[in-house]
Amino acid sequence: MPDFRVFCTPASTEPATLTLTPEESHHLVAVNRAKIGDTVVAFDGRGSEWICELIAGQKNAAVLKVRFGQKIKPLPFQITLGQALPKGSFMDAIVRKATEIGVARIAPLESERTQVHLAGDRQEKKIEKWQTAALEAAKQCGNPFVPEVLPVQSATAFLESAKDYDLKLIASLQPGARSLKAVLKDFATAQNRAPKKVLWLVGPEGDFTPAEMSTSRSFGFEPVTLGPLVLRCETAAIYALSILSYELQNT
Repeated sequence: MPDFRVFCTPASTEPATLTLTPEESHHLVAVNRAKIGDTVVAFDGRGSEWICELIAGQKNAAVLKVRFGQKIKPLPFQITLGQALPKGSFMDAIVRKATEIGVARIAPLESERTQVHLAGDRQEKKIEKWQTAALEAAKQCGNPFVPEVLPVQSATAFLESAKDYDLKLIASLQPGARSLKAVLKDFATAQNRAPKKVLWLVGPEGDFTPAEMSTSRSFGFEPVTLGPLVLRCETAAIYALSILSYELQNT
């Protein structure tokens, strides 16, 4: 894979040249030190890529000559992460790692035990920051699809509105939570196929409350254990997504 990747949303699906934004130009030319003639892959975050050559290296308006375009097939499944907001900057890391794993969307949630509460301009800035983190991660790992970061909402509202999923999972520390393998096996037996759209909820520090867990079950969520150890919420999110993605890719 070429060393240089840039984000671009051309007006045409078959552009001859691409002029990058000042931010993308600066990162390509000043930060990554791309030179005239270097191969650069431009992508739109929705599966379209253009293999290009850098023909003008202005730091505020770099120009790429398109050699050819290609459409990348999405994964045969979609994963949505519903993540209760953790403290500090851990959400940034979760967004980056979730992008590397290939999730389709990320829903930041305020649960009963969430200690971070966002409103107004602060929420908008955070969403913009997380979307930028997802874009940066997509560049680094070669993911042609940038996940959507949804607006912050309450966990209860999200539980109530979570429809159109084949399978809804919630990471649980409570007794009776089942293994992911067992849940997927039961789904395959009942549906004669693997799930295509999966939602996985991960709680904050201290996990979801018993009331939230009860509400989740009433809306069809399956409690899933992540093992005998108590994981930090950022570890739990990446662990949960990793094993789910692995299982879905090997079914």
